[in-house]
Amino acid sequence: MPKAAKTTFRCTDCGWSTLKWVGRCGECQAWGTVEEAGAPAPAAVAAAPVTSRARPITEIGVETAEAVPTGVDELDRVLGGGAVPGGVVLLAGEPGVGKSTLLLEVAAMRAAQGPVLYVTGEESAGQVRLRAERLGALSDKLFLAAETSIASLVSHVEAVGPRLLIVDSVQTMVSPEVSGVPGGVTQVRQVTGALIQIAKERGIATVLVGHVTKDGSIAGPRLLEHLVDVVLHFEGERHSQLRLLRAVKNRYGPTDEIGCFELTESGIVGLPDPSGLFLTERTDPVPGTCVTVTLEGRRPLITEVQALVAPTPLPAPRRATSGLDTSRVNMILAVLEKRTGMRLANMDVYASTVGGVRLGEPAVDLALALAAGSSNNDVALPRGFIAIGEVGLAGDIRAVNGVQRRITEAQRLGFTEAVVPKHSGDPVPGIRTHEVEELSEALAWVARRSKRAGAGDGPGGPRRGGGPEGH
Repeated sequence: MPKAAKTTFRCTDCGWSTLKWVGRCGECQAWGTVEEAGAPAPAAVAAAPVTSRARPITEIGVETAEAVPTGVDELDRVLGGGAVPGGVVLLAGEPGVGKSTLLLEVAAMRAAQGPVLYVTGEESAGQVRLRAERLGALSDKLFLAAETSIASLVSHVEAVGPRLLIVDSVQTMVSPEVSGVPGGVTQVRQVTGALIQIAKERGIATVLVGHVTKDGSIAGPRLLEHLVDVVLHFEGERHSQLRLLRAVKNRYGPTDEIGCFELTESGIVGLPDPSGLFLTERTDPVPGTCVTVTLEGRRPLITEVQALVAPTPLPAPRRATSGLDTSRVNMILAVLEKRTGMRLANMDVYASTVGGVRLGEPAVDLALALAAGSSNNDVALPRGFIAIGEVGLAGDIRAVNGVQRRITEAQRLGFTEAVVPKHSGDPVPGIRTHEVEELSEALAWVARRSKRAGAGDGPGGPRRGGGPEGH
């Protein structure tokens, strides 16, 4: 007699398999993701009729796969030109970040080119209509439906024949063909598969809204991200007006582009030049601030780093950060104290960014170090000055990528001086660059330039720091 097929269990997140069910995956340590995979498929598969014959790749046209602009320039930048007919985009983000607002404006603009179907499973049609009135996103070609059944959604697609389909959100849709609660692994997988089939067969550009978990990852099985063509993350602090759109996966364009938006009372507005949001508006330099240039994808952004160093009576000084990595800030402070002789062991240090932007790349290290030194010495940095570079544990200044692009952006915005690592390339006309190898060298050069600029005695009185030349 033939042997009975063994039942296997597989993790829906990472694919790890086992012969018996367990509550926790042995590979990715996720709970509740191990499900029965069933018996393996037979080794031989019978031939079936083909939907279309195979042709040489040179005979296949590309007209149907060309991107169509959505009308929102910042979104088109991230998508690689626009939405591709038949392409499926997954847009994820935290609650309240503005996903539905952005897509409603996109739907109204795209409706000028043809019918658009917006299916909402989280709100009523009246609620979406009120938001559309507030945003000025009303159009006769924008069709709205409040449904949670994938079967009803198919009926709406057949009746409207849209060029763009928006589903808000995929976790609220339910397929009657499988069991499970809405948002569960089985339902999300079935619903996503059905929507992708609809998009590919009818050539409809489709956008799916996805929820995120408390750690920021997309809710549902990891298979969801593999099935779709584009995965976008919409990010932003709740108390900030800035919103960033990043491409995590893109089969039709680059993944190193970002889109910048500003959340206002009248909706979301694209920001082609958002650097002004990250700079404080002041006429005179202030100790403890330093401007740097960070790269968000391919886009250089002028940002300001601020540091406040103050004496403390407490035995354990306080270290507080906002918009910066706390461990990175502590490392820079340790390098300052060890390599430059700056006394910070009895000082509270507060470090933050301007405009609510989060900076995580190492190119911000030098600006943070100079801002802390400037606050400790009560000496304002020169006007029109930027700092770019990574600080090593030995106190050396390491090279970073895209220095020329960063300096060019700074020169465009009127900055005149820059401290950069050694071997950073040819100088950029209109801005003087000084290449440094050590952190102490950068602090000494800034101290000399500050004296020359007439900022030798800051508003806090004489300098307090140790080390050569007041640092």
